[in-house]
Amino acid sequence: MLKQQLQLKLSQKLSPQQIQLMKLIQLPTLAFEERLKQEIEENPALEHGREELENDDLFESQEEEWEDRENDTLDMESYLTDDDIPDYKTTSSNYPEESKDQQIPYAAGTTFHQHLISQLGTFDISERIFLVAEYLIGSLDEGGYLRRPEEDLIDDMAFHMNLMVEKEQFEEALKIIHQLDPAGVGARDIAECLVLQLERQSNSPANELAKAVIQDSFELFSKKHFEKLLSKHKTDQNLLKEALQKIEKLNPRPGASFAGQSKTTTYIVPDFTIRVDNDTIEVLLNGRNAPELHVSKSYQDLIRTYQDGKPTKEQKDTVQFVKQKLDAARWFIDAIKQRQNTLLITMNAIVNHQKDYFLSGDEQDLKPMILKDIAEAIQMDISTVSRVANSKYADTPYGTKLLKSFFSDAMTNAEGETVSTRQIKSLVKELIDTEDKSSPLTDDQIGIALKEKGYKVARRTVAKYREQLELPVARLRRSL
Repeated sequence: MLKQQLQLKLSQKLSPQQIQLMKLIQLPTLAFEERLKQEIEENPALEHGREELENDDLFESQEEEWEDRENDTLDMESYLTDDDIPDYKTTSSNYPEESKDQQIPYAAGTTFHQHLISQLGTFDISERIFLVAEYLIGSLDEGGYLRRPEEDLIDDMAFHMNLMVEKEQFEEALKIIHQLDPAGVGARDIAECLVLQLERQSNSPANELAKAVIQDSFELFSKKHFEKLLSKHKTDQNLLKEALQKIEKLNPRPGASFAGQSKTTTYIVPDFTIRVDNDTIEVLLNGRNAPELHVSKSYQDLIRTYQDGKPTKEQKDTVQFVKQKLDAARWFIDAIKQRQNTLLITMNAIVNHQKDYFLSGDEQDLKPMILKDIAEAIQMDISTVSRVANSKYADTPYGTKLLKSFFSDAMTNAEGETVSTRQIKSLVKELIDTEDKSSPLTDDQIGIALKEKGYKVARRTVAKYREQLELPVARLRRSL
């Protein structure tokens, strides 16, 4: 049965301009610069740089809220009003000069596989062995390991290269690879990788013991069962300690130093600069986030050309196209200004909340702070603060920090004071750094030590903080 009925429903929708602003806010400096270049390329009505015009009369001041602008209509007069100084011509001068117009270098170099293949020419080997060795080098992973089974590799060479390879030829080519630099490449597992590196070192009792430990007792070594190693290899503690020190200095991933050379180097460009002078804290926005933009004068003149007279249909289409581009330029320039304002307001709120930390640089002075605290302070939505905190960096006197690192949950100590979980993590790290490595602290013992300092923390919470600090369990921290 069909029925007709009326229903009222309230819904909140983001305008295209609001969506544009949110996307711009979450971009870090480098990504913002790329987005700016893209917009300038796609919109011929938008130009970069400061341009002095005879009649700066394109925009009226736009002070309404975003939701009010959603219903704005396009008309010719809105592009022809007289303003002495339009908003888009004003820029702030509180940005450090050194952050402007910096060129970003790009790294280029030899890849890991190219580095290895270039060394093959130094060996007196047959063309067949060279081809096998070259194929095996191409099969190495970024760590320098040959992970695929020998049979599969031989089958692949027969299928893809029409190269029938005997097992002896395969082993000969692999031995050549084992002689290449860096030492340890071509290993099929970590034990073989470490042994290959030890064989490059001068013979000594400690070196021989180190190879024996890796070859015959790798599981005992990885689990740090030192007493069992002493008993099995019939050695004394000093010699075992020297052997273990040799092993610890080896590189378990010989190809890692070349792993990223074929990719563009990633650089962190701080979005803010924090300056501390005695008890004064100054927040500066990176000047690259405050570009000078203006609207193309030729597009403004084009609008004026069609203002008088009765335009044809083709001229009307042209005027509509120009209006769209001018409107897009207006919104983009306005969104950039709002982005700058939002970034500065958010960063200032963070600095005000964490003033003690920025004055001292001691992480134990970080107060509990969540996104909601900053959102309430600046009267913005939590999602806006999240977009700023998750992708922006600040250059502080204590290093370049991700804004997210200034946030932490809260807990109450024995005196009833609210403290940051960052403070607890700092204490956990301090306890582990100063522990006796021959008998490292367990998570339970760390919990007891924290309780003695006035922080009641469960063992599972200690384990969580330790894992977040990327610190291993007590057994793996043990040393002779």
